[in-house]
Amino acid sequence: MSESDQEVLRYALSHDLRAPLRVVDGFTRILKEDYGKVLDRVGNDHLDRVLAASSRMNGMIDAILAQAQLAREPVERKRIDLSLLAKDVVRDLSDLERDEGLVTGQASRRAEFKVADGMVAEADPTLVRRVLDNLMGNALKYSAKVAQPCIEVGVMPATNPAVFYVKDNGAGFDMQHADKLFGLFQRLHSAKEFPGTGVGLAGVKNIISHHEGRVWAEAQSGQGACFYFTLISAAQAQAQGRSG
Repeated sequence: MSESDQEVLRYALSHDLRAPLRVVDGFTRILKEDYGKVLDRVGNDHLDRVLAASSRMNGMIDAILAQAQLAREPVERKRIDLSLLAKDVVRDLSDLERDEGLVTGQASRRAEFKVADGMVAEADPTLVRRVLDNLMGNALKYSAKVAQPCIEVGVMPATNPAVFYVKDNGAGFDMQHADKLFGLFQRLHSAKEFPGTGVGLAGVKNIISHHEGRVWAEAQSGQGACFYFTLISAAQAQAQGRSG
């Protein structure tokens, strides 16, 4: 697809597709506000479902546009402290857990985070931060029903290129469906069980692919999951006949 075709598609998603969605959402809200009192529970439930579907569709459009934007972003490779980035994510996730606990009135689960020291890579710090945000955030989310959640970020010994990983002791998944993990809008758990849009891992794959790396996962249902990824440096990419 040419750049001009991509721009036309982005415009269509941003404007043409959102317009009828705004009509559906707007008139459904008016209907609920003006006539909700005369409708029974089932009728109001139908309206709520329409509003929820409209919201999900808007979220899917946002996700597609974000993926398209990601494909256009250049990769700025520099030496980064992956351990420091991961520890920054830990602080953000811990703050989020605490804030959610204050809102819901429930005690924090006090997840345990283990981040290996000395992890370094040559990569785009902003993009790699997004990878860690997603993988570590997912690890925490899918450990929600575990009594003592534990998320570990580390690097496999004696690997070249270095193989980094994010491991949890949460819900896990059936490896028979592992091929769906990194597809756009693909989910291995229901949205009711674990909320989400099903786009985060697709973004992770795109970022890792931008770095000429690989990402994969191993898991067992109810036994947690481990996501692995590599980040190829510019020199390594050039040595393999690829553009940096």
